Amino acid sequence: MAAAWLRLSVALTCALLLSSACHGLQVGYYKKTCPRVEAIVREEVKRFVYKNAGIGAGLIRMFFHDCFVQGCDASVLLDPTPANPQPEKLSPPNFPSLRGFEVIDAAKDAVEKACPGVVSCADIVAFAGRDAAYFLTRMTMKINMPAGRLDGRVSNSTEALDNLPPPVFNLDQLIASFAAKGLTAEDMVVLSGAHTIGVSHCSSFVSDRLAVPSDINTGFANVLRRQCPASPSSANDPTVNQDVVTPNALDNQYYKNVLAHKVLFTSDAALLATPATTQMVRDSANIPGQWEAKFNKAMVKMGAIEVKTAYQGEIRRNCRVVNH
Repeated sequence: MAAAWLRLSVALTCALLLSSACHGLQVGYYKKTCPRVEAIVREEVKRFVYKNAGIGAGLIRMFFHDCFVQGCDASVLLDPTPANPQPEKLSPPNFPSLRGFEVIDAAKDAVEKACPGVVSCADIVAFAGRDAAYFLTRMTMKINMPAGRLDGRVSNSTEALDNLPPPVFNLDQLIASFAAKGLTAEDMVVLSGAHTIGVSHCSSFVSDRLAVPSDINTGFANVLRRQCPASPSSANDPTVNQDVVTPNALDNQYYKNVLAHKVLFTSDAALLATPATTQMVRDSANIPGQWEAKFNKAMVKMGAIEVKTAYQGEIRRNCRVVNH
């Protein structure tokens, strides 16, 4: 009876918390099979991020875009093939804006030299996102990222469109999109803070933020109009910093920008649509360390979305192609 109750209790806890432990993930998963893997990945991330902080932003975004489509399974890394000409990486939310693939390639190559056939590409993506956050916070954000994910075999451009929340979403749509992945409204507000780093193409915000009336700060809008064409095209689509105050730091400045109406996307401005989410934004902007602590936990929680089990996945030898 006690054992049955314990199993039920664990099942309920898993359902409520989306706990990584419930998916067979654990911190230090490779400590016996590939003890240096996390150090190896961190060294590669450091090499790239110190040359270009934007690559770090790309790695955090890659982790998010991977986990929201088919779960955290490195499906976003798969290249097109004759049999699958339109994988996730060629979908409009990812192409041409998603960056950092070369970091994953370099990390996988280094890991394979040390421990061939042991470490999944999905775990390397998770470690790289974690390490990007570490370096972009001047080594203050230390995320204990569990591992044990397997690599998926399915990657579909349409699924990326269906699952990744676009920058034009309103608050209700954002909350529903995150809830579909087992994440709360607070998780959504917290993870939106990743928009404190990196760049955006003008085409992602001009039509709904600059070309029509919106709540965007007038002075900020005028600055953006000088940087962006009135009608961006594939031939003329510049990028601008998402956070003009501290563009190369993963910090809580994003929330101060939201309160000042100096953010790029409708989905950023939407965080002020209800008193509850507005208070979350205020707390993240004003309480030192609060957002960082919550972002740490939210990254781990996100990293447990729809993790593949043994019969569903594999450990790819090359992150860009499924094993044959």
